[in-house]
Amino acid sequence: MWLLVASLLILRRGRADRSIMYSAVTIAVAMTFNVDTTYRWADAALGGTNIVTLLADLTLMVGVFFLGRGVAKAMQYQSRVAQIALGLPVLAGAVVGAVTAFAFIDRGETTTTFMLDLGAQPAAATYSIIQFTYDGVVLTAMAAAASRQIGRSRGAERLPAVSVLVGSLTGVALSLVVIAMDLAHIIGNLTLMDGLSAAYDPLFLATFLFLCLGLGAQPALRWARARSRGEKTRALLAQVTPTWERAIDVRPGLSQLEPSFHREDDETRLHRQIVEVRDAVIDPRVTFTLSDAERVVVESAEAHLMAGDAAGLPRVDFPKEVR
Repeated sequence: MWLLVASLLILRRGRADRSIMYSAVTIAVAMTFNVDTTYRWADAALGGTNIVTLLADLTLMVGVFFLGRGVAKAMQYQSRVAQIALGLPVLAGAVVGAVTAFAFIDRGETTTTFMLDLGAQPAAATYSIIQFTYDGVVLTAMAAAASRQIGRSRGAERLPAVSVLVGSLTGVALSLVVIAMDLAHIIGNLTLMDGLSAAYDPLFLATFLFLCLGLGAQPALRWARARSRGEKTRALLAQVTPTWERAIDVRPGLSQLEPSFHREDDETRLHRQIVEVRDAVIDPRVTFTLSDAERVVVESAEAHLMAGDAAGLPRVDFPKEVR
């Protein structure tokens, strides 16, 4: 989880929506406090009554809340049911329910096997069921968002959504297994509880593995596309520049009057060069024609720019050559 946080800090810097980042940080914090050594130290500092269990679990719920909202936004999934499931009222209700149930648990002294030791108490079972019911609801909404995104994507762009879908489905399965274990524990069927516990670790690992892969792969693919596009833009700029220099010799453009032109980003410079080349071609006051090789390069640059920028630049249109 902390590796995911580091990756997102690098790959998602500058992004307006921080839900995924908040999610990664809060879930990483929650999981860190569930490491036995860290848990014992923190709980001892707070009185040794397992209060860190509540703090870690509430932090995890908040992380799942941000995760669901971030995935829904990234995959543009805004159904009414999803909005309700991922809304603050549902989170608030789950938090209040969990805190209330936790208050009735006879917690004893610090234990790193909280539910195994205390899960026979109705309050403890209720506490766990509330958490995992909330997690299951959010993960179901995420699975629906990922399924929709898979249908809208092509090729390698599907991989993050597929990974999020698998992680969400295994997370839902994990939630159902935990709820079933809680119910088995409270009714005293320890054989069933032990049998179900065999699925816990694989499902837990698969959930976080696939979710981390999906969340990390999406910005990584975006970065790779932007890098590839930047390289192609620079190559086209180098090819178009000699033609552009010929064009402004016969028909000076605005770029010559603006000292900032050469400090513009490559996409903007290429766009302005193409416009000035086309202007020279269609201006009846000057004589300027393109060779076949130059025409191919200019049209390739136009197609590249009109395909849209990976960072979200608008589609551009160019003056057409008079035949």
